[in-house]
Amino acid sequence: VQLQASGGGLVQAGGSLNISCAASGSTFSDFAVGWFRQAPGKERDFVAGISWSGRTTYYADSVKGRFTISRDNAKNTVYLQMNTLEPEDTAVYYCAATRSTASARSLYAYHYWGQGTEVTVSS
Repeated sequence: VQLQASGGGLVQAGGSLNISCAASGSTFSDFAVGWFRQAPGKERDFVAGISWSGRTTYYADSVKGRFTISRDNAKNTVYLQMNTLEPEDTAVYYCAATRSTASARSLYAYHYWGQGTEVTVSS
């Protein structure tokens, strides 16, 4: 499966942004999808994940209650709605896919990666 993340940009603190991950090349509903982010000089961290059906979602504590992950398998797309953004959310956001049925939070569980979309939150 090939993944293409988009929708990043510059937003003020307290604002919102909705980023997308479009998939192609394989049956999208075979895959769970995760969002990860990497700030300059830091490791790539898990942000949110969603099961193949969309029934199960899971989040990092730092974004719980502010971010919402969803998917539309008919459109082969996963979304990350980010609200109440903070400067600490500034990073390149990557989507990734896995055939694992577990609620994977480790980047090593994901075998397919998109190229990333940059999100900058100004204070």
